[in-house]
Amino acid sequence: MISGRRVAVVMPAYNAAATVERTVAEIDRTIVDDLILVDDASRDQTVDVAKRLGLHVIRHEKNRGYGGNQKTCYAAALARGADIVVMLHPDYQYSPRLIPAMAGMIASGHFDAVLGSRILGKGARAGGMPLWRYVANRCLTAFENLLLGYKLAEYHSGYRAFSRKLLETLPLEEDSDDFVFDNQMLAQSLWFGFDIGEVTCPTRYFAEASSINFRRSVTYGFGVLGTAFEYRFCKWGVSRSLRYDNAGKKLLPQDK
Repeated sequence: MISGRRVAVVMPAYNAAATVERTVAEIDRTIVDDLILVDDASRDQTVDVAKRLGLHVIRHEKNRGYGGNQKTCYAAALARGADIVVMLHPDYQYSPRLIPAMAGMIASGHFDAVLGSRILGKGARAGGMPLWRYVANRCLTAFENLLLGYKLAEYHSGYRAFSRKLLETLPLEEDSDDFVFDNQMLAQSLWFGFDIGEVTCPTRYFAEASSINFRRSVTYGFGVLGTAFEYRFCKWGVSRSLRYDNAGKKLLPQDK
């Protein structure tokens, strides 16, 4: 716990058998109360390794996609009583040692969301991020800062912490089950008035670390642009979306 608040780490997993043990080994168990891994119908031994490590494991019989996996992660964390939820990829690309800092920023009451930014500090290039990915990240982030009206170093980090209040407020079931879920969730957070903080996060790019290919990255990029335009049009009152409406479908806490 941190400041009396229960901390859960959720890990959306797909074929992470080779890296999940290294990831879990660096998680500070003195402040983390619950470790949840959601396996998205992996073809390797991810579930077996996770159970051996004593994690709470949920398995999708059919692949639901990265966004669909996160929805299960957050619903399970809420059902199991989490006050602060940290989403960490089990591919060892992000440093688990930053969990206390990120959860602490939520517990402080200053933020309801915290991102581990690969761009701050020495930057993602030092960790091996391909140049084309770095350039796309910077361009998309600049565009989003303009249309969403909130300045972040990057909108595309997969390392995030959230308050329970945020997860219960956002209509996350209205979001995509694909990779653009991450971006839609941040846009919703801003729409509903939540504050987002960032910490510098070293990152690692290596053979076993998960990464979407160029084609999927292009699809994601267009999804990011679409999210930013939708947000701005809704702000202007030109259009409406359940994604930015209290009537939108929210997650139901459930531990499967």
